[in-house]
Amino acid sequence: MAVQLPDPLVRKLIALPETGMGYQLVDLSLADGRVVRRVQVLNSELALIPDDFGTVDPASVRDVSLSPRQ
Repeated sequence: MAVQLPDPLVRKLIALPETGMGYQLVDLSLADGRVVRRVQVLNSELALIPDDFGTVDPASVRDVSLSPRQ
């Protein structure tokens, strides 16, 4: 599922380094307390959430941080 991130989070990601060319691996914090780990975000704005995680409302994404490198 592709989710367009809210503008404040896009601006935050723009200020952070890329994981690779044109993408970042991030952890998304949701309003209900869940955290979606190691989500690929394209161009700091489009989060590719795995289908097995279920539906995520873009408005429920509260914060984003770079995933630790493994």
